[in-house]
Amino acid sequence: MCMLKGSIVALVTPFHEDGTVNFEKLGELLDWQIENSTDGILILGTSGESSTMTHEEDDAVALYTIERVNHRVPVIVGAGSNCTQTALEKSLKYQNMGADALLLISPYYNKANTQGMIRHFTTVADAVQIPIILYNVPGRTGCHIDEEAVKVLSKHPNICGIKEASGNISYATNIARYLSDDFVMYSGNDDMITSMMALGASGVISVLANCLPKETHEIVQDYLDGNVKASLEKQLKYLDFIHALFIEVNPIPVKQALNYMGKEVGGYRLPLCEMDEEHAKILKATMEDLGLC
Repeated sequence: MCMLKGSIVALVTPFHEDGTVNFEKLGELLDWQIENSTDGILILGTSGESSTMTHEEDDAVALYTIERVNHRVPVIVGAGSNCTQTALEKSLKYQNMGADALLLISPYYNKANTQGMIRHFTTVADAVQIPIILYNVPGRTGCHIDEEAVKVLSKHPNICGIKEASGNISYATNIARYLSDDFVMYSGNDDMITSMMALGASGVISVLANCLPKETHEIVQDYLDGNVKASLEKQLKYLDFIHALFIEVNPIPVKQALNYMGKEVGGYRLPLCEMDEEHAKILKATMEDLGLC
């Protein structure tokens, strides 16, 4: 997993009209992603709405994804919790299902000091045999994984990387000092892919890739191939669309965008609901400019 470079899609969870998980559609999305050059699949992340799904639904989605993908690309499963014991139990379960790696978010709401943060992640990392990717997204969690914690955790043999989604380039620069062959960084912000790769990121864990899997892969691959200019040109080409995908809280706009594209991924679970009408018009206009709908 530490060698995985490229675009990892943070996949949405499609729902039927009655709010239940649409597994047939999930299968279609997984196949479409892989056919269009996605380098890895993240399931049960923020974009997957796992915060409003039951543990049983999480398990069913994870197992279905692992079996449907069938080793065509790596599958990363979101197993984080603000309860360390819950994160441990979920991580062991997904490991046993056949997940290639785990994404663990920082402990939201109750938060933690530096030592508590280190112990939280280490407890899970000591117990599993598959790689863990840390997830730093303070805009969601109300806390961040501070630099000292990253320094310590980067040395753990089962912790292979960090999804850095703070949008703080100074923080990203500071933790870039701890990158190595055994600890990598992924951009968690689609508007900063090229910027983060300049700091040594190995790719992106992406919302944009839900709609543009091939193009997001190319932004990363061009950079990795040394064609920085082409990578930057693609980054800027899709910038307005990227901004529109975050005009409201993720994954509201990206599911709307997929529905505009005819992917029929369904709606949301409360407290998420339909987009504001004016925001939806802005999103659709950016998509029309790109010929996406």
